[in-house]
Amino acid sequence: MQVDQYETLSVERHGAVDTLWLDRPDALNAITTPMVTELRHYFDHLLENDQTRVVLMGGRGKAFCAGLDIKAASDSSVPRPFGAGMGFQGYLAEVYVKMRRCPQPIISMIQGPACGGGFAFALASDVRIAAETAKMNAAFIKLGLSACDMGTSYFLPRLVGTSIASELMLTGKFIDAQRCLRTNLVSEVVPETELLATAQGYADEMLLASPMGLRLTKDGLNVAIDAPGLEAAIAVENRNQLLCSRTEDAKEGMRAFIEKRPPVYRGR
Repeated sequence: MQVDQYETLSVERHGAVDTLWLDRPDALNAITTPMVTELRHYFDHLLENDQTRVVLMGGRGKAFCAGLDIKAASDSSVPRPFGAGMGFQGYLAEVYVKMRRCPQPIISMIQGPACGGGFAFALASDVRIAAETAKMNAAFIKLGLSACDMGTSYFLPRLVGTSIASELMLTGKFIDAQRCLRTNLVSEVVPETELLATAQGYADEMLLASPMGLRLTKDGLNVAIDAPGLEAAIAVENRNQLLCSRTEDAKEGMRAFIEKRPPVYRGR
């Protein structure tokens, strides 16, 4: 499979930034097995991709992602993936692990509904920008299931705290864009027409960092969130900083600072 052969996704490349679109607008970008297969392939390929440094993730049309395509999921004639022995459940869940594992920061651009697994796509991103139309919910519990699904029970309390996470997960109620901003679930709320440009602005800021510095900052944050204590977090920080400090890009960054000019990074 090649990135330009996707049927449910489209990827636009502009320099060091990929814009990854969920591309089933007529179905509100609902999740199907082919979409999961393509998402797994895309995030896997980022592990070996030194050209893409930041990923913008959005949904075509009126929705970011309405969650699982229930009709498609109910079609018994479609073969079910093995998913590490967990069928489709495990097959989809691995996407969120891959999103956190890939070294590139992911900026999600959320407009309209982001429900269930679509909500989890936003939660698994590094930065979230919401349009004024955005509304999100842990829809799983509305379907007779547990709301602890697709990493939601891991990501959401870390972003908004246990009380609000419990409220949203136990009720399945929607949280609108302005409350998302008040609870720190998103970094900014903008008109829908400005969503892509705003996200691109965040990417441009990230691209001012050295390639290794950017990657190891995401890596360090991932570890620190679950570190058993300060010393464990600092041990990873020390390791990452030593790796960065020995690069030519670090030397260039220091020179540029002293010379009061923008750095010119050449690293991978």
